[in-house]
Amino acid sequence: MKKKFTSIITREGKWYVAHCLELGVVSQGRTTSEAKANLKEAVELYIESFGRAYMPDRSEDLTLSELEVSVK
Repeated sequence: MKKKFTSIITREGKWYVAHCLELGVVSQGRTTSEAKANLKEAVELYIESFGRAYMPDRSEDLTLSELEVSVK
């Protein structure tokens, strides 16, 4: 069975940090490809550990947007 999840990769210093939005799983790598591969492995381990009960459906209505707030 294949399941799709949403991931976001950000750069933090020398590392790329990959986040799985649906599961809250995070991993990192020195390149975006490495971060994504490490996240895939981390998600697989998460599902193996906790089972399908903790696998929410991927939102088909996903909007990514920038949010600007005032900081004092």
